Amino acid sequence: MEELIRKMLAELGENPDREGLRRTPERVAESLGFLTSGYTEDIDKLLDGSIFEEEYDEMVIAKDISLYSLCEHHLLPFYGECHVAYIPKGRIIGISKIPRLVHVFARRLQVQERLTNQIAKTLMDHLKPYGVAVTIEATHLCMAMRGVRKRDARIITSAMLGAFRTDPKTRMEYLELIKSGSRAE
Repeated sequence: MEELIRKMLAELGENPDREGLRRTPERVAESLGFLTSGYTEDIDKLLDGSIFEEEYDEMVIAKDISLYSLCEHHLLPFYGECHVAYIPKGRIIGISKIPRLVHVFARRLQVQERLTNQIAKTLMDHLKPYGVAVTIEATHLCMAMRGVRKRDARIITSAMLGAFRTDPKTRMEYLELIKSGSRAE
């Protein structure tokens, strides 16, 4: 990968051997390795031992989970907050696993829509809850820095499964709870 980055620098009209760029190929390769480390994560292993039997059937929300990802179309970052809710049906998940799950999927080349669905479907498949809701609010540097250059535009996506899709009251409760006291306000 380092040689590819050296070639890219040269194609951009830079001298990859100048002092400020000598270690850039190494740094970029290391950075991209971290930013795409979600490809090497095993979701089953991540969640193993963190799902517990518990008779609780009220909404559980993890909100304002910061996320950073790379747009698969331009390899530019997008970043923002993710809100995740589920209604347990006899099984709960260790709360630290929700942000970890978000980060696993965010550390892949992504589109925000797919990222939102991957989080929701994974929780639905592993927990078998009454429902799952995921909302992501993000700023995309591909929109802010190039193209339409709309610096303050935020993209909002949601995935509503189970009770969040079929019960308007449940959906509204979730939307009100993530709105109250949100950093995005």
